[in-house]
Amino acid sequence: MKRKLAGVVALVLMAAMAAVAQVPEKWLHVKVEDKGSKGEIVKVNVPLSLAEKILPAVNVDRLKGGKVRIETAKIHDVDMRAILEAVKGTQDGEFVTIESTKDNVRVAKSGGYLLVKVREVKKDGRQEEVDVKVPMTVVEALLSGDKNELDVLSAIKALAAHGDTVLVEVRGDKETVRVWVDSKNTQG
Repeated sequence: MKRKLAGVVALVLMAAMAAVAQVPEKWLHVKVEDKGSKGEIVKVNVPLSLAEKILPAVNVDRLKGGKVRIETAKIHDVDMRAILEAVKGTQDGEFVTIESTKDNVRVAKSGGYLLVKVREVKKDGRQEEVDVKVPMTVVEALLSGDKNELDVLSAIKALAAHGDTVLVEVRGDKETVRVWVDSKNTQG
């Protein structure tokens, strides 16, 4: 009986290890399209595991060891962690809505995501749109460092554990920008 149980346990462990081994690598993608006269397109595809390894080695200006130091006087008076805890603990909903003739802004929490939508109307009637959709677990990781810093490395690790998602989309008449994470190593 003990041998059969040990055999079953071994099979279950091997199946679990095989399932873990088959989890595809997550990639961060950025695509910027210039719709103007140059018509340039820039595409960036980076495996999150590579970003995790490289980020601690970059020490430039305010980025050191995977963390970005925030040195703006206005942010020093705001306890972002307390705000995050309050938002995490509340139900889904729309928290801020600003509507004007020039701008429309919406900040909400829905389905485990922090959502920001900005619509700006230019003087000539053109409209620019910005949509940000960040998993709350990534926001938590980003704010897990010291008071006046963003822990980008922790946010990347949290992003790697999350499913496929579009993080940022910017649409204007001259350019579009898209930032997303999925398990594909190219952009289709």
